Order: sequence, then structure tokens, then C-alpha cells
Amino acid sequence: MSENRQRRWSSRSVGARWQHQFFYLLIRLGGRWSAYLFARLVVGWYMLLRPDLRKRCRPYLVRRFPGEGANFRQSFKLSYALAQAIIDRAMVGILGPGRLKVEFRGREKLTPLMEARQGFILMGAHVGCWQAAMSAIDFLGMPVNMLITREAGDVDRHWFEHRKGDMPFKIIDPSGYLGGTLDMIAALKNGEVVCVMGDRTFGSEGSALALPFLGEPAQFPVSAYKLASATGAPVVVMLSHKSGPDSYVLEIARIINVPERLPRGRAGVAPYARQFVQALEAFVGEHPYQFFNFFDMWAGGPAERTDAAEPTARAYAQGEKT
Repeated sequence: MSENRQRRWSSRSVGARWQHQFFYLLIRLGGRWSAYLFARLVVGWYMLLRPDLRKRCRPYLVRRFPGEGANFRQSFKLSYALAQAIIDRAMVGILGPGRLKVEFRGREKLTPLMEARQGFILMGAHVGCWQAAMSAIDFLGMPVNMLITREAGDVDRHWFEHRKGDMPFKIIDPSGYLGGTLDMIAALKNGEVVCVMGDRTFGSEGSALALPFLGEPAQFPVSAYKLASATGAPVVVMLSHKSGPDSYVLEIARIINVPERLPRGRAGVAPYARQFVQALEAFVGEHPYQFFNFFDMWAGGPAERTDAAEPTARAYAQGEKT
């Protein structure tokens, strides 16, 4: 089975190369606001004339706003929020990280790990402007490794690809040998940070687990928790959201400690993966238009059964019109 068939999502931009170059030029000449203005027009055009793109918004929106469906307004707000995040990401690379104000909440939770020079897994999600937020983690004072893949033909640049000079971190390719596992183990054992995403599966379905998310089972990767168990590294969940026109909040949502010698198979990591899912569900409850998974992550197998009460964003949705 090919890699593309094994995963349901794509990281390729829907825009053409010249469209990206146009927005990069807008950022250089007019800054954020000129790019935002044109982005509103482009997103509106896409929402009106590209029903296939509106359809990508539906799996998440119908579950985040049950009973309302994925209407035009909601699809536009979600897609425009993504456009803003892409612009902010490019702006950090083109004009420098000083153009964004980043508030770091829960930073003190990392102090014991930093002082002990203990390697840890920094787990994020496709929320807010996570790449721009990553430009603000220099304070760690520890080598950083990031798990990143690029699809063939993708013309959208990462923020660090706009700048000259040394790379701010080492890139580990998950499509490489053993999914980069050996490189990640070596980095963690060496007291380094390994950054991964906890909300998209990559590779075979054997590395995924279905867990309740917004009321229905959704697919989440579990390899990071197995890695944490094997190395003794904690999993630090960090999520970001746009808090103003030029500002973001980075927040340590929780720290997950995975014990050694877990039972073999996916069931052993389920309680720890569930902690991440709970944190993500609480996040989308507060920031419904900052979650950017435009694919059906709910398509798949049955959920891992649990007797624990799962928090759900439906509680936030009732009586709310955002």
C-alpha cells in the first residue's frame, strides 16, 4: 500500500506557486494588513466557487457545531483563519520573528526539564500558527529536532525557508528509515527536544488509535507515546492560538508521563494518547476556528473503549454563536 493511500490528509497547498509569490511580495511591501485584505478576497472566492474546498471544512465543523452544519459563514471563518496563520508564518520568515508578539503560558513547567537537561517530546497540533510559534522556543537553550515531511509539488514554504543562515533546528524526515525513530531516540537520549504533531497519523494504520474526539472516534497517532515509554522522556503538550492581530499565545496544556514497559500493542498507550485528545478537545472548545485539520479524521475503526468521562466541545457549542 502506498504512503498516500495510508494517510487521509495532504499538506500540499491549494494555491499555485505564483499565488504564494504574490503574497510574499505583499508582505514585503505592505506588511500583514495588505496580505490579510487580499486573503479575504481569495478565501471568499474559493468558498463561493470551490465547493470541494468547503467540503473539506465539513468533517470538523459539523462535530464542533452539532446541529448547525458547516454553513458558508463557518467555512469562511475557518478557512480565513488558516489563511491568516499562513501569512503570519511567512511574515515571521520574511520580516523576522519580532513582527509577532508571543506570550508563553506555563513556561515554568519546563524549568525542571531544562535544568536537568532532560530530553523531552514537544507535542503540538495543527492549531494556531504552530510554525511561527516554534520560532519563539530559542529560550529552551537545548538542541531541537523537528519531525517534518514535505510532499512532492508543495510550493508553500516553511517559515525558516524564507530566512538565510543556519537552520534553527534539525529536521527528521518521518518518511525515512524506520520513520526516523532511531534519530529521535538518539536525540532524546542526548538530552534534546523532539517536536512532533499529535493530531495526524503518518504511515500505517497500525500506528494509529481511534479515540473519542468531539463525540465520535477519530484517528490519532500513538508512536510518540511508545517512544516516550522506551526513552523515559515526558511528552509536553504545547498548543498555540491567535490572540490578536499581531500576537499569539503558546500554552503548555499538560505534561504526559508515560511509564516504561507498557503492554505491547496500541491499547497500552491509550490512556496517554487520551490525555492529549482531551487537551485538544478543550482547546477547540475555546478556540473553534484555530484547528486546521481539513480532512475526515473520524473515518476509521471503532474507538478505544473507556469508562472515563470524555470532555466534549459540544458543551461549548450549545447556546454559542461564534
